[in-house]
Amino acid sequence: MGHGSDTEELARRAAAGDSTALDHLLLAIGPRVLEQCGRFLPCRQDAEEAAQDALVQVARHIARFEGRSLFSTWLHTLVANCARQTYRSLRRRSVEQSRATLPVEIADPRTTSVIAGSRLDFLDALEKLEAHRPELVPPLVLRDVCQLDYQEIAGQLGIPVGTLKSRIHHARRHVRESLQGGDDGAGLGTAGGADAAGRRPPG
Repeated sequence: MGHGSDTEELARRAAAGDSTALDHLLLAIGPRVLEQCGRFLPCRQDAEEAAQDALVQVARHIARFEGRSLFSTWLHTLVANCARQTYRSLRRRSVEQSRATLPVEIADPRTTSVIAGSRLDFLDALEKLEAHRPELVPPLVLRDVCQLDYQEIAGQLGIPVGTLKSRIHHARRHVRESLQGGDDGAGLGTAGGADAAGRRPPG
């Protein structure tokens, strides 16, 4: 997301208070932010809502970017958080609406995992994981959804690569158990390098 040197330079200037650079930065990253949100939220309208919120957050908090990591890595983390927050809002709205609406036997795209490609409720699984093992969520999201490399993620999270890989392994196992409705996890932790949906990430 925005890996070009021009984008990194714009981010550094914007973080230093250059408002013109910030305007150009937001224009440059807009399409990639929307694409990233779409990995979490298959309904385009929902992805656009999350992307708009992410761009607002970049504008508000760009001064927090200190340049110790790539801006693109910093942005991935922010966008993932915004997409998941949008999903939480959608769930709340859905619960409120369901109280006055009869259930409909149609797959709701807002609870369908883009990664898994079926009704596996990946984001719900992340919410459950965060409630019990919050330290496992960012590594899983940055690796399996954002598809960043291990060194980049380790630098962003400030942990050794070995620790990162261990957390990703445990996160994948917990998420697969949640997706498949299992409690004992039998057979779910044997996919090697597969991600939480059974797909093997690059690298």
